[in-house]
Amino acid sequence: AVAREYGFSLNQPVSKLTPAQFKILFYGTGSKNYNVNAGAGEGGKVRAFYTTYEGVIPNLERRYRETESDYMRAEIERYMRVWPCSACEGKRLKPEVLAVTVANKNMAEIVIKSVIEASEFFAEIEDKGKLTVRDIKIAKTIIKEIRERLSFLTNVGLGYLTLDRAAASLSGGEAQRIRLATQIGSSLVGVIYILDEPSIGLHQRDNEKLITTLKRLRDLGNTVIVVEHDRETMLAADELIDIGPGAGKHGGEVVSQGTPLEVAKDPGSLTGRYLSGKLSIPVPTKKRNGNGKSIVIQGAQEFNLKNITVDIPLGKFVCITGVSGSGKSTLMTDILSRALAQHFYNAKDLPGKHKAIKGLEHVDKVITIDQSPIGRTPRSNPATYTGVFTPIRDLFSQIPEAKIRGYDPGRFSFNVKGGRCEACEGDGLVRIEMHFLPDVYVECEECHGRRYNSQALEIHYKGKNISDVLEMTSEEAMNFFEKVPAIHQKLKVLCEVGLGYIHLGQSATTLSGGEAQRIKLATELSRRSTGRTLYILDEPTTGLHFDDVKRLLQVLSELVDRGNTVLVIEHNMDVIKCADWVIDLGPEGGDKGGELVAVGTPQEIIKSKRSYTGEWLKKVL
Repeated sequence: AVAREYGFSLNQPVSKLTPAQFKILFYGTGSKNYNVNAGAGEGGKVRAFYTTYEGVIPNLERRYRETESDYMRAEIERYMRVWPCSACEGKRLKPEVLAVTVANKNMAEIVIKSVIEASEFFAEIEDKGKLTVRDIKIAKTIIKEIRERLSFLTNVGLGYLTLDRAAASLSGGEAQRIRLATQIGSSLVGVIYILDEPSIGLHQRDNEKLITTLKRLRDLGNTVIVVEHDRETMLAADELIDIGPGAGKHGGEVVSQGTPLEVAKDPGSLTGRYLSGKLSIPVPTKKRNGNGKSIVIQGAQEFNLKNITVDIPLGKFVCITGVSGSGKSTLMTDILSRALAQHFYNAKDLPGKHKAIKGLEHVDKVITIDQSPIGRTPRSNPATYTGVFTPIRDLFSQIPEAKIRGYDPGRFSFNVKGGRCEACEGDGLVRIEMHFLPDVYVECEECHGRRYNSQALEIHYKGKNISDVLEMTSEEAMNFFEKVPAIHQKLKVLCEVGLGYIHLGQSATTLSGGEAQRIKLATELSRRSTGRTLYILDEPTTGLHFDDVKRLLQVLSELVDRGNTVLVIEHNMDVIKCADWVIDLGPEGGDKGGELVAVGTPQEIIKSKRSYTGEWLKKVL
């Protein structure tokens, strides 16, 4: 009815519409009613009704607002892009507010500064006479408070963050350190602080500042408990508690406790043996020459990048390094990853500002392995994500009893009707909506968390039913399915990346970012490699013990030995020293970063006087 009235066909390409027709199609016609013919109903009667046409964009906006489905929200987000407001140009404030200035800067101009730049700005105001005597009397206390709070953020390694940075874009480590900075300002005494890997995302230089801050909290009269794998943080502790000896069912015991020196002397502690140097991650005796080809990013200028050109050699293990905020993620994720995704997969996300990227013809596939969740509901788990659940279901459907009953592989899926428990629809959990609080999940009373109905659970393989298999750890399942190559191989790779302790049916919502990343890595490793694949990983050692890092490096080396290229953003010196090639950005974070500081082998990087990475590499080479 709308198309007829405005003179266009529903079969007409959108590019052929006039601007007026395009606006009507996408934004609707308001409250105007149309007589819609719905065709013949029962008895041949023609059905018609009156309705408005809301348009494609308002329709998607309404459905996005109203839906309670995470899947639907994610689907609609595929057609959305964040864009600066045309009225305020992204400044968020009214013109009247922006008219108020301090030292010729309005609020919007101040909050786009990094923490370090803002510190310098307020120091200049106070120390260089940019305010009148009257203004100083009014603002002295306020400026002192601002400078103190900015110094707290700098001291926990966040000097590179801009003041207007969206909270949703912060990493877990950054958000945790911001909360830590607010606690320092409160000067509370007698508090127990519990931090989970606060060093995530920090360069070793910034880590020193963080350790100093933690000691300052302790010296105020507080107790600081830190879960950490970082060597420097462990050595700075007053007391170490080493849990192990292994992971999953092989762990859960206190292996050693005492000062770092005492733990280092304990032969029963794996952590202690690494701290003492009895065990270590060896530096490779030979560096790979690569295949002589490269990808070149020309004129990278996004955010703080200073129009740099970066040559990434192929067929090598390449590390992108630099202090926090130096531009590593901008270069790799915002520019290279997006450009590659656009080139190979027609992705819609536009890459960051750059002139050109040469050499894409030398790779035939790109795989970015990040720390985003493998799923957002209890229905997603390692078995389904890695694809190992498909051959497991196939195996159960081939058991004689299953064949007699006519059960196909779908009968052993908890995602479709048939074998699943219908009370919880195969979740094993029932969601209780709490309205103003987060949803609560409780065990299903019908299946008691087993996901399946009694008929499906009556089929056994080697004495185990399908629910028992999902309860197994990767390591247990690998041994259990030793004679089934299609299953055994996938599980073996999971164990090789240090995930032998996770349960096959473990909910995706309970996995850490590091675990999710390694599950993705294991999934890719179990697929056939072309020898021309580019793998991009952002801090793959997050949450890993020294021994797990050693195993991960062996896995990544295997990928490179097949002819592929592995590109990692990393702060861990044990990883950087094993790289064939290092690209170091900096020298600082924020506006004082974004330059190419040094490139070469780790042995060449340590010769650079401008490189903080080189300084720390000297200690491990």
